[in-house]
Amino acid sequence: MLPSNGYHHGKKEEDYTGQKLRFLPPSLLEKGQEALKADLQRNRLRQVTGISCLSNLTELNLSRNELVEFPLEVKQLRNLVKLYMNQNSIKNIPDDILPSLKKLQFLKMSTNRLVKLPSDMGKCQSLTYLNLSNNSLKDLQPLVGLHRLKELYVEKNQLAELPRALFQSSALTVFKVSGNPLSKPPEEICAGGLKDIQSYFVMLEDSSCSVCTIKTMFLGASMAGKSTLCRSLMHGVPVAVDKADRTVGIEISEVDRDGVRFLFWDFAGQEEYYLTHHVFITPQAFVILAIDLSSYTIEDPTSFSEKVGFWINNIHLKVPNSVVLLVGTHVDQCEVELEMLKKKADIEEKVRQMLSERKESLDRQRKTLEELEDISLFSEQMSDIQRLTEYKLKVLDLVPIDCTTSEDIKWLQNHIKEMISNKDTFPFMEQMIPQCYQEVETALQELVDSGDIPKHGIVSQEDLLYYLKDKHNELDHEKMRLILQYLHRIGIIMWYLEIPDLKDIVFVKPSFLISLFKAIIRHDLVSVLADITSNELKSENVLQVQRKRWINDFRDRASLSNMAIRILVRKELQQSGIDDEDMIEDIVGTKKKTGNLLTLVQHFDVCLPTKQNSPLNPAAQEFCPSIKWKPSNPFVYDPDGACLFPSCLTNNNQVREMWGEDNLEDVNVQVYFLPEIPHGFFHRLVIKICSIYSTYWIGKDQCLFSCGKRRVLLREHVKDGDQFIEMRGKSSDVDTSSDIQKMWDIIKVIMMRLAQLTQQWRGLCQFVHSPCKERGCSEYFEWSDWQDWLDPSGSEKFNMVSEAKLTCRNGHTRRTELLFPVSSVNLKD
Repeated sequence: MLPSNGYHHGKKEEDYTGQKLRFLPPSLLEKGQEALKADLQRNRLRQVTGISCLSNLTELNLSRNELVEFPLEVKQLRNLVKLYMNQNSIKNIPDDILPSLKKLQFLKMSTNRLVKLPSDMGKCQSLTYLNLSNNSLKDLQPLVGLHRLKELYVEKNQLAELPRALFQSSALTVFKVSGNPLSKPPEEICAGGLKDIQSYFVMLEDSSCSVCTIKTMFLGASMAGKSTLCRSLMHGVPVAVDKADRTVGIEISEVDRDGVRFLFWDFAGQEEYYLTHHVFITPQAFVILAIDLSSYTIEDPTSFSEKVGFWINNIHLKVPNSVVLLVGTHVDQCEVELEMLKKKADIEEKVRQMLSERKESLDRQRKTLEELEDISLFSEQMSDIQRLTEYKLKVLDLVPIDCTTSEDIKWLQNHIKEMISNKDTFPFMEQMIPQCYQEVETALQELVDSGDIPKHGIVSQEDLLYYLKDKHNELDHEKMRLILQYLHRIGIIMWYLEIPDLKDIVFVKPSFLISLFKAIIRHDLVSVLADITSNELKSENVLQVQRKRWINDFRDRASLSNMAIRILVRKELQQSGIDDEDMIEDIVGTKKKTGNLLTLVQHFDVCLPTKQNSPLNPAAQEFCPSIKWKPSNPFVYDPDGACLFPSCLTNNNQVREMWGEDNLEDVNVQVYFLPEIPHGFFHRLVIKICSIYSTYWIGKDQCLFSCGKRRVLLREHVKDGDQFIEMRGKSSDVDTSSDIQKMWDIIKVIMMRLAQLTQQWRGLCQFVHSPCKERGCSEYFEWSDWQDWLDPSGSEKFNMVSEAKLTCRNGHTRRTELLFPVSSVNLKD
């Protein structure tokens, strides 16, 4: 096998990428000391015998091979500066190897099976970059002493604690640790980045305290008894909730029991509210899933699916490491106890079966990848499957409760107390934080109680820092900001620094913010619109006939008038006792500017501003991911405009009319979701892409985007079998290879947004196919680790396909550029 020789940054490179090698080729070993760089990625190497003769190597790439043991001969490569060992199956790095590489500055060991680090790793004094992400590490202590380390990546491991000494180095500038079960520092502190972690350890030295906080989320179908259960547990006695008083949106309450603080979040069960749940559901939660046993039917499969299966799936996707307690409600309405016990047994068995089938599905997918000809191309997908199998969603046995009796409520309280005391079940409950974090939280409540902060809890950042500084003058503004950001991440306050228009506003009472959400996001919105009074209409100079148009527009087109939004939110504010007109205008908006609430719901992909579709503009700038781009007709707030809520659309008529018929020669990509597409995912993706392409048409489960003369269709498939999102580029819109590549540029942008959105669902796995274009053929071409292709900053060389033509398993051949996004310079005949 001959290498592709070349020069890279003035150094001769021996390129053996993707040649299915099982042993080092003699042609490489013959180079001896002449070889300066060797690229052996994407092969099938299980050992690299003889590599020590390449003693002058400065860069070695062994990524995406089948290495299980760290090669001992690497110790002899004393001139190595860069070493890539990622995407293998290495379980251990022996001592006395890495310290021998005195010049080593860059080491990438991500996506292996490392359980521990070599004890002498702290002696690698030249190391500036280290990537250990996607392993099974539990301790980083061996890294202490790497004084020149600038970048450290340890995401997706099994880390519970971080060593304080690691953060005393002034050299460290980048540290990534997401996806670990951290308690010291808590995950919410690490999410703030390196500065937050460093400040945490400094403040921890002054004084610390152990806190036990359980964020308890009450989920379940509408009328399952969640609110009754929540309020009864909070008060310790039965609390009846009238049907008219059921939860709208989310309700928050807090209760302290035996040194444990429970934060109760009661989520409304109607489908209309699902699109806001992602804003408030956080990892490491305790979920109480309420199931109405009186209406549960064993014989009807949809009964389990709607009341239990749907919720278990969504919990598994969003918070796969959480604990779920199944609570059977309305027991008093079951005719006989035997009936109730049969339903309990049926639900528990179906849940076990459901979790077992999920694991079996992952195993099948892993075996499918293992059987591929070049498995090295799919190492990231293999790693994703392994990560999903390691998640342990704990679904506890169902407990039937009669919420009308004090005995059952007391029993459930004691049952929950026993559960959370079990550290195997709740390893995340106890966390170590600096004492001042707790004191600042207490001070916030005192400021509300004293009236310094209004009861609604909305305060400017400047005023809040002034009030807190008066109580804690030992904390400067920077430390105070870090504490407030931590309180935001655990849900005590809401402070959206990432939203420019809201970064100066702090919502000290999240419950009030939620009350604003439910002013416009509710199951009975049509009747609420109909109930707007004549005086309320006059406040916006609106006629009653316009109100009828609002109702029809929302029913038919899922479009809600900005004027209607202002009226509804203003009414909610006034009912909450707010009479500050300036504040009302800031939140609601005026005819000259959009309000903060609208900014917030748009930021969370709940809705998007509507605009008239303008004719295609041939002179508009092309969108290119690597070039700064400005739309030719940017959105300007229209006081007489409206907001579109895609999740409320009921048909695809407009999209079908603009798209026409599918064609076999369309550019076609299918992204499959395992175990399923999360509820609301498609519409959130659509909203994100609509912020880029200004010409679009949206339907119930389809969306059409236009850029120049090119059209790309997004279509969601969820009804039968595998669930996937399809992307189609209109074949009639492309004439040349250049046109095809520009079509791929649009698809690439969509997939980048899709990949970013996917990060919010930890329990999700995706696979990408390009179907064969021959009529009647069911075969497809699998995409390898496509996230690498999307990453513009990736340092690794990665070409998805090099052949100019590809042939499916049934013998049908097509040009590669119609199946994959490839550059013509990489294609080989």
